[in-house]
Amino acid sequence: MKKVLTIIVPCYNEEDVLPETFKELGNILINLMNRNKISRESKILFVNDGSNDSTWKLISKYSQEYSYIAGIKFTRNYGHQNALLAGMSIAVKHSDMMITIDADLQDDVNAIPEMVDKYYQGYDVVYGVRNSRKTDSFFKRNTALLFYKIMGKLGVNLVPDSADYRLLSKRATNSLLQFKERNLFLRGMVPLVGYKSTKVFYARKERFAGKSKYPLTKMLHFALDGITSFSIAPIHLILYLGLLTVLISFISMIYTLVEKALGHVTTGWSSLMISIWFLGGVQLISISVIGEYIGKIFAEVKHRPRFNIESENYSNKFQKEESEK
Repeated sequence: MKKVLTIIVPCYNEEDVLPETFKELGNILINLMNRNKISRESKILFVNDGSNDSTWKLISKYSQEYSYIAGIKFTRNYGHQNALLAGMSIAVKHSDMMITIDADLQDDVNAIPEMVDKYYQGYDVVYGVRNSRKTDSFFKRNTALLFYKIMGKLGVNLVPDSADYRLLSKRATNSLLQFKERNLFLRGMVPLVGYKSTKVFYARKERFAGKSKYPLTKMLHFALDGITSFSIAPIHLILYLGLLTVLISFISMIYTLVEKALGHVTTGWSSLMISIWFLGGVQLISISVIGEYIGKIFAEVKHRPRFNIESENYSNKFQKEESEK
């Protein structure tokens, strides 16, 4: 019996690129069906993450024209990670394997057949991994490398150069959905699932159209989420910084007493001000890091829903197709 595949595509203001995305992913899906690699019930599921352009109109239009296209519409913007999770929570009910991929076509869709082949070889998790970062700017390339090094030092098991382009089996997806945290960092959560995994390498392309949804500020926030969601090392760092500051202060005190005993008279204004500013900065940094963790605890204990779905035609399509058989 052929397996059902669902390709999950989060969308936020993607009206410029969606027609090409429909075309390229549709060709891949149909080709896999024609080669009897996947079931005819396989779908492409677009998750509209509160777009304020024509994204949902395009999704609705194509879902009416093509039986293999379905859509979910959020009530507002909940973020990329929640969009992925929503798509998986809907698709896992009907699918044997799920592939997540962004709508901008930077990730090579031609890697999808190889991912499916790896699934049939017995892998539950197949990571799409970039074979180079030539398309990135110098700044982005080096900050990404720094991020992976920092996460590795903190003990977080990430797959380098792998974003959210991956295949998950049904059981791997069900296991991932058991993670209940609200502060999502799927790149770190998926390796924790622990099933048999492998990699598929591909060349990342330039964005086909539209603007990037990850400017510098959002990338920094995403990196901070990744660090604070998986490690308490920054809190340990604060402790070490505090101990170092106390040590420096103690050495300064001995130096001051020696200078006084020798009769060297100094005003001390500069050293006093530097000390005040230094300690004040350390305190503010420490409070902000601890506050970040407290803020995450605050968000978790409220148990608010990760997302609210306004409209969804995925399940309806399956019910209609099953009734027609």
